[in-house]
Amino acid sequence: MFDKTIHSLENALHYSTKANKAISNNIANIDTPNYKAQNVSFKSVLEDESNKLMLKKTHTNHLPSSDNEGFSHAIGMNRHTTYSHNGNNVDMDKEMADLAENQIFYRSLVDRINGKFQTLQTVVRGGK
Repeated sequence: MFDKTIHSLENALHYSTKANKAISNNIANIDTPNYKAQNVSFKSVLEDESNKLMLKKTHTNHLPSSDNEGFSHAIGMNRHTTYSHNGNNVDMDKEMADLAENQIFYRSLVDRINGKFQTLQTVVRGGK
């Protein structure tokens, strides 16, 4: 019933939600001694999605493509920087900028999904 666009938008929402959680954790732990900021790696998300692509086998000697299910996100930490005297490396300005960017991204995804469902409603109603 749904095309691959809905699935891709759903995965992007999962990514954005996970990124928002990491940013929120960073902000909440700004005064926690030795806390290291977390980030969600887009590169790992791209690799996960690329691994799910189904490739056409035209010869028996071709290697099969990966058929991994699920959607995972790698959370990384930058352990090599310190912005505070207590060993914490959370930069509040960066976190707030990342949060604003992620909120805009999330909202655009929700708007796009709403548009897809409105199109489906129009089709179900017979174009009315």
